[in-house]
Amino acid sequence: MKDKTQSSLLTRSKVNKPETDHTQQQLYLEAVKAFARLTYESVYVINYEDMSFEYVSQNPLFLCGYTADEVLAMGYDFYFKNVTEPDLQLLTVINNAGFDFYDKLPPADRKLYSISYDFHLVNKDGNRTLVNHKLTPLFLTADQKIWKSMCIVSISHYQTAGNVFIHKQGSDNTWQLDLTTGLWRKNSKPKLSQRETEILRLHAQGLTINQIAEKIFIAPDTVKYHRRRIFEQLNVKNMVEALGYAVSSRII
Repeated sequence: MKDKTQSSLLTRSKVNKPETDHTQQQLYLEAVKAFARLTYESVYVINYEDMSFEYVSQNPLFLCGYTADEVLAMGYDFYFKNVTEPDLQLLTVINNAGFDFYDKLPPADRKLYSISYDFHLVNKDGNRTLVNHKLTPLFLTADQKIWKSMCIVSISHYQTAGNVFIHKQGSDNTWQLDLTTGLWRKNSKPKLSQRETEILRLHAQGLTINQIAEKIFIAPDTVKYHRRRIFEQLNVKNMVEALGYAVSSRII
C-alpha cells in the first residue's frame, strides 16, 4: 500500500523545470531563511521538479528527531518514513484534490491561494503529533504549474487529521475539501461582531473568562454567551479550535 501511495504522490505532483534565472532562484532562499529565524514554526520549501526539499529550518517540530540536514536529504521520503499509513493515504487525496483545484484557477491568480491541512507525524520514539501544514506557491513553471512551494508547520488546533481548507489572499471566501466525495465546498468567511472579535483576541492573549469580563466591563455570563456564538459561527467545539480557525482564516 505504501508503494502505491508513494507512486500516486510522485506521479501527480511531478512537473517540468522552467527556464529561469538561477541567481534569482537562489536569492529567495535568503528571505525564507530570515522568515524562519523569526518564527517558532517549522519552515521548509518543496521542489516539485524532483520531489525534494530545497530548504528545511532548524525548528524541531517538523524534524521528528532528525537534524534539518537529514530531513533535507530525505526529501519526500521523509513522509513515507514518518507519517502513518492512513494519513499517507489522506495526503494522497489532498495532493490530488489540491493540484486539481489549482489547475482550474486562472494562471495569474495561482500564487494568491494557500492550502491548509492536518496530519500526524511520528517521531523516532513512535510518538504521534497532529500538525498543521500551510502551503503556498513560490514559483510556477513555464506552463504555469506549481514548481516550488513554501510550507509552514505548526501544532494543529484540531483533534483529528484532515481539516483541509484553501484560502485566497484578499478574499472572504474559503474552500473546504469534503474527504468523502473529494469535492471542494465554497464558503464565505464567518463575519463575527466587533464584540466577538474582541473576545477572541483577548482569549488569544491568554485571558480567562473572568479577566475578559472585567477588562471590557461585562458580566462573565455575557462573555460565555459570546463564546457560544463564536463556536456556532466558526463550527468549532472549543476556544482552541476557534483561535486556530480565526488565525488561519485571518479573522483576528
